[in-house]
Amino acid sequence: MHNENINEKEEIKVLKKLLRITDNKRMHVRYQVILLHLKGYTNAHIAKIMDLNPHTIGIYINSYKRNRADGLRIGKSNGSPGFLSKDQEKKLYEIITIKTPDQLGLGNRKNWNANIARKWVSDNFHIEYSNRGMLQVFHRLNLSYIRPTYTPGKSR
Repeated sequence: MHNENINEKEEIKVLKKLLRITDNKRMHVRYQVILLHLKGYTNAHIAKIMDLNPHTIGIYINSYKRNRADGLRIGKSNGSPGFLSKDQEKKLYEIITIKTPDQLGLGNRKNWNANIARKWVSDNFHIEYSNRGMLQVFHRLNLSYIRPTYTPGKSR
């Protein structure tokens, strides 16, 4: 029993140090949860203090028990799946790289942007995107927006 207290005190020291050096808010919350757990608070009480779901508290604690502080690390989130199928993305890519918006009757514009692409996707695939979502589609398709620049002709 005495050995467990010493080990627990060391764990608390480590967690307090991690709390001081982290600038990630989500990791800060996870460390706080474990500190409260090590200090004897119940999961329900920790959930109330931290304004988290008790299930989430249990997940953090179990991850910590399995792998200590490494178990609390935040993995890479895959995000939600895209709305467009691969074939639809391919069609969108072809349209954007081959045609201009005015050729498709999308106003008097020569360059694509997220708003225009959203309108085209909505009209053709009946799928609604936010501006940010469409920019993520552009990124996934390796498309980038480059503002056209005016280059004056040479003087004669």
